[in-house]
This record gives sequence, structure tokens and C-alpha cells, in this order.
Amino acid sequence: MIPVSAIVTTYNEEKNLGRCLRSLKDFDQIIVVDSNSTDRTHDIAREYADHLEVFTWNGQYPKKRQWCLENLKIAHQYVFFVDGDEEITEELIEEIRKLDFSKAGYFVKGQYVWKDKPLKHGLVNNKLVLFDITKIEFPVVNDLDMKGMGEMEGHYQPILKPEYKGKTLGKIQNSLLHYAYEDRQGWYQRHQRYAAWEAAMIKRDAYPQDPNPQRETFKKIFRKIPIRPIIAFCHSYFVKVGFLDGWAGYEFAKSRYDYYILVKEYLSRQ
Repeated sequence: MIPVSAIVTTYNEEKNLGRCLRSLKDFDQIIVVDSNSTDRTHDIAREYADHLEVFTWNGQYPKKRQWCLENLKIAHQYVFFVDGDEEITEELIEEIRKLDFSKAGYFVKGQYVWKDKPLKHGLVNNKLVLFDITKIEFPVVNDLDMKGMGEMEGHYQPILKPEYKGKTLGKIQNSLLHYAYEDRQGWYQRHQRYAAWEAAMIKRDAYPQDPNPQRETFKKIFRKIPIRPIIAFCHSYFVKVGFLDGWAGYEFAKSRYDYYILVKEYLSRQ
């Protein structure tokens, strides 16, 4: 078994959770942390996971992921945070199995599945989700009064604890699958909320520093560019050759354009 504790965060994920948990079968510990789901999420979690924890947010920090690090009985020094709508591939499992775990943490690539089609090109979402819990934490940001803010840490990376600044981070080559668009209405509602929150974060300059200096520089520049929707589309469709995925690649790139149009609209209201 892989000596890593897999932590799966959920809310009403009965459509996806079984697939997700089955793909984690080689991890030594599987914990599901659920936000009071009203569907069959709990039943599915009890079937596959070692432990089900019900999480009720109190509206303050720590938010959900950091709460997990501070309150769960985690069996291993390394954790792997997985969303309920993600699936771990066999290639990714084998790569993690061969790690020497010499880094403070590892970025993992998310490969989007768009209308049942895994996208081979376009935007790749790198997330620091496999890491040493003694060296990395989720930061507190000034967002509790923002529209669109929720119980989960937002679209920013966890950070190295102050005493471990300068420690190196690794990068996993294989991807996990992210079923991003199975629930179209839910996708739209989530991104409405994300856009409102992101606009408020930009306005307040509240984002924590990314642990990767190059990514931090790019993000700072990107947040200030007025034509972000166009750049986001071109980056996914042309630079990352999303057009090779056919119509699904175009729709996905267009969704990036639409999202940043929403962010721009929220910014203009503030």
C-alpha cells in the first residue's frame, strides 16, 4: 500500500464518489470529509473509505482543508487531497508509488474530462495536493466577508510553513482526471460564485503568494491585464493546442473566456 493518507472532500457527490474512491484503493488510508450531504454520499463513503468525517463549517478559519490537517487522525506524514469528482489514474498511482518523498510537496496535474471526453490538450491545472503535513499549510486570507466565499479554501495553493521556506517542491508527470462538466447547471452555479470571490480577492489584493515564484509572477501579471478573457481563451485553445481536442476543446476554452468575463463584470460592480 502507498504510505499516504488520501483525504477526499465532498458535498452531494453520489454520482462521482464511488469512481473516485475505487481509484484510491492502493492508498493505505482513505478519509472522506463531507459537508452534510443530502444524497447517498455517506453510504458510498462508508462502503469504500476507512473513515467518514462530517464537517460543519463555523464560518471562520480554518476552512475545510486546513481543518482536516488540524483535526483528523491522519496516519501518514504525507496527505493527498482529492475532490469527489476526480479520479486517480493507474499511471499516477504507479508514479506516486515510486516517489522517495524527499520533497516538501508535489504538484499534481488535473486533466479535465469535458462531457465524458478526457481532454489531452488545453489548460492543465497544477495543484499542490500531495504534501508533507509537517511542512505545508493552507494560509488564512482576508476573504470572510466576500461575496462568493465558501467553506473551502479558494483557488490558491497551500504554502510552506515559515520555518520551511526555501524547501523544494516536486512535480508529478501523470495526471488525475477531473470530471468538470458532468453537472452543467452545478458547473455554472459554482463558477458564478468563484468569479464573484475572485473579483473581490483581486480588488483587495488578498491572494497569498504562490509557492512557485514563476507562477506567482505570471499570476500577478495576468490579474492586471484587462483582456484576460481573450488571453485565457487563446492560451487554452491555441498556445496549449486545445483545438486538437475538437469541439470539446473549443467548448472548454470558451468556458475559460466566459469565466473571466464574469470576473470582469464583478470587478466593474465594485
